[in-house]
Amino acid sequence: MRSAILALVFALVANATANVLIRWGMKDLQLSLADPVQTARGILLNGRVMAGIVLFAANVLAYAFALSKLRLSVAYPVMTSVGLIIVMVLSFAMLGEKITGLQLVGTALILGGVVLVASQMG
Repeated sequence: MRSAILALVFALVANATANVLIRWGMKDLQLSLADPVQTARGILLNGRVMAGIVLFAANVLAYAFALSKLRLSVAYPVMTSVGLIIVMVLSFAMLGEKITGLQLVGTALILGGVVLVASQMG
């Protein structure tokens, strides 16, 4: 059980970090669907985007392991909710995105829900 929880924690951190890295890598690219080859090249040659893709792959492996031991009805809400909080914090710290008061209230409500759901992990 402990290894499954550690795998879930790794998966959600990897997933959230992957999203932030891809957003960070794509932030300044000027891409166009009119030139799909150049667009693909710009994405694939971007180190942050590639690091994000590697983390997404690691996330899938860790999450699959976690699901082999944990109930989906508990693991999925924890994965998505805590991931949302991590993305919000990293977006603020790394990308300079603003966090509104309404987002903070929503995050507190989500965190309360995660505590209730996670208490059923066993």
